[in-house]
Amino acid sequence: MSLTTNSEYGAKPRIWFAVYQLLWHLLLPLAFLRLVWRSRHAFSYLHHIPERLGFGYGKPITQGAIWVHAVSVGETRAAQPLIDAYLARGESILLTHMTLNGRRTGKQLFAKAIASGQMRQVYLPYDICWAVEHFLSTFRPKLGLFMETEAWPTVVFRCKEMDLPLFLVNARLSQRSARRVNQFGEAGRALFQAFAGILAQTEFDAQRYRSLGVTNVQIVGNLKFDVPLDINLVEQGKRWKEALHTGDRLMVCAASTRDGEEVVILQAWKDLLLNHAFQIPPLLCLVPRHPERFSEVAEQINNTGLKFRRRSEWPGIPNASPDLDIVLGDSMGEMPMYYSASDLVLMGGSLLPFGGHNLIEACSAGCPVLLGEHTYNFQQAALDAIAGGAAKRIKGELLLSEPIALMESLKELLLNTADLAKMSVSAKTYSIEHQGATNRILAALD
Repeated sequence: MSLTTNSEYGAKPRIWFAVYQLLWHLLLPLAFLRLVWRSRHAFSYLHHIPERLGFGYGKPITQGAIWVHAVSVGETRAAQPLIDAYLARGESILLTHMTLNGRRTGKQLFAKAIASGQMRQVYLPYDICWAVEHFLSTFRPKLGLFMETEAWPTVVFRCKEMDLPLFLVNARLSQRSARRVNQFGEAGRALFQAFAGILAQTEFDAQRYRSLGVTNVQIVGNLKFDVPLDINLVEQGKRWKEALHTGDRLMVCAASTRDGEEVVILQAWKDLLLNHAFQIPPLLCLVPRHPERFSEVAEQINNTGLKFRRRSEWPGIPNASPDLDIVLGDSMGEMPMYYSASDLVLMGGSLLPFGGHNLIEACSAGCPVLLGEHTYNFQQAALDAIAGGAAKRIKGELLLSEPIALMESLKELLLNTADLAKMSVSAKTYSIEHQGATNRILAALD
């Protein structure tokens, strides 16, 4: 790979790239140790190890495919409508991931295409020159599409050198991330300028990319609005909601919660139940974002003294008895069911500075959303949802030691079912009005 000697990039980017490669080689043993450590919870972390070095692909390779890189679960789901459109055109797809859960999600969503040979699914190798070189020379895709925020320097620069058009699709860039890129000066900006084009979600994102000197930027909207919900899971959720409403019971789904947030949520929920404001106490469905934390969160719930059951203990629709306070959503791929069963979603990742998670899927299921202050990963989506009456922010300052603001916000919404019903209609309207990114992206790429 010639970046370190290619004068096109300037001296500073070449120096940074040489240091970056040295660091990767030094840290490579730690990357494998991390996989071994994570395999304590799932042995699958040790599967396909050679792929992470650009080798071991086994069966014959279909070259000239459209290559889509979706790092993990969220990006893989977001890519679904775009991938489905290309599959319908008869294109071959190479789908790469960085995480085990992303790979599992892709295998589930595209099982038919994988089985037919129209799609190949592998890990993207670590961003080391020789690994990337072998990966690209093996598959030789005709077009590369990186989802959302991914920008691996070795891959990006090598694709440019090979004249392989690589686009950043459904792209988003927070203010904080833009500042970080600028800290690397010319080297950071050169990375994004090396993309063949950037198809941004919003004007906010487009402006930040332009501030880095990127000229080929288009605003296409957010692919997540086009992601279809699993009809069977939606129906399951509706039946669960029906059963709950028969007993005049409401349910709140705390979705995709992160480490540190569950403590706040559980304390607020306990305070809410002790408040005795409800004739029929509501039910909390707590769904941690990472499956390896299910047991840890179960222990946290146990320590509160609240009565709970795991979703995995029910083969069908959970039959939440009146004395049950919490359902722990310890399952993968069932978010459409949880959303469709709920009267309100408390969006994880927004209570603490994680940037928030996808509120669009909840709105697509017609479920109103309660947000914390940290939504920079979905800045425009959050602002639009609040403006459209589909979402609200927690009122007051959220404290870890005293989460009264969360408790009061939950109580206010749950006691006003007429407002919740209006928000539900607004949520559905909001999700429908923002669809269409898939066709705009296809048109731009064509």
